[in-house]
Amino acid sequence: MALMAGLTASPAVLSDPPASQQFPPTIAIIIDDMGHNRYEGERLAQMDQPLTLAFLPYLRHTVPLAKLAYQQNKEIMLHAPMANTRNFGLGQGGLTPDMDEATLTRTLRRSLQSIPHVSGVNNHMGSLLTQQLRPMDWIMQELHRYPVYFVDSRTIASSIAGSVATAYQIPSLTRDVFLDHEQTEEFVDQQFKLLIKTAKENGTAIGIGHPHKVTVDYLAKHLPELDEQGIAIATISGIWAMRNGNQKMFAEGEKQAIRPAYARSN
Repeated sequence: MALMAGLTASPAVLSDPPASQQFPPTIAIIIDDMGHNRYEGERLAQMDQPLTLAFLPYLRHTVPLAKLAYQQNKEIMLHAPMANTRNFGLGQGGLTPDMDEATLTRTLRRSLQSIPHVSGVNNHMGSLLTQQLRPMDWIMQELHRYPVYFVDSRTIASSIAGSVATAYQIPSLTRDVFLDHEQTEEFVDQQFKLLIKTAKENGTAIGIGHPHKVTVDYLAKHLPELDEQGIAIATISGIWAMRNGNQKMFAEGEKQAIRPAYARSN
């Protein structure tokens, strides 16, 4: 019951509210931190289900894995590194509160340009930056120019990122469940079941995981079982369409295309 971004249902069905009565409970899974691990990244790209893969900019495997994933009908995001409250390093493309507007928007734009086939953005870390109005305002001003959505990873409960995105009329969604901040099969199983429970209660739910072996092994085993459980899986664009009467996110020509520039990498 894998639903691609366009969804596998007729337009007549999609146009009749309420959505909760149109579709089975549907999950989306974003895999963050793509680009570090080539082997697990290839496994994720080659899964049959329509996962959404969020790539860190400028990593060694980011561009080839993003191209492979796109060929395999995965949705591609920029996993934008943002300043956190614990002073963890951000690597290239990091967005920090000491940047002026020109530096921050240029850094974000170059990160977007560095990842092929990018459809959306979510924050990598960001517990500090996503609480601050001025940098989030600059970020959303820049994202508003392009045909991309934003997912607030909600690495801190007081994040304002999603609300600022909405203020700029950027298609915006929020993470419901983290799948694997403890890297054991038992914990991933617990969180995956919570994701499904949330989808059953609300119609849709968004989970975030990482390319850890335990997570990839778990998904490889359990995603094929969703159909018999009456659970569908969609990309983030698919979830957005389900929640918005199957509207297109952007009218043709409404936004400025992202100009690819893939050359830089570590």
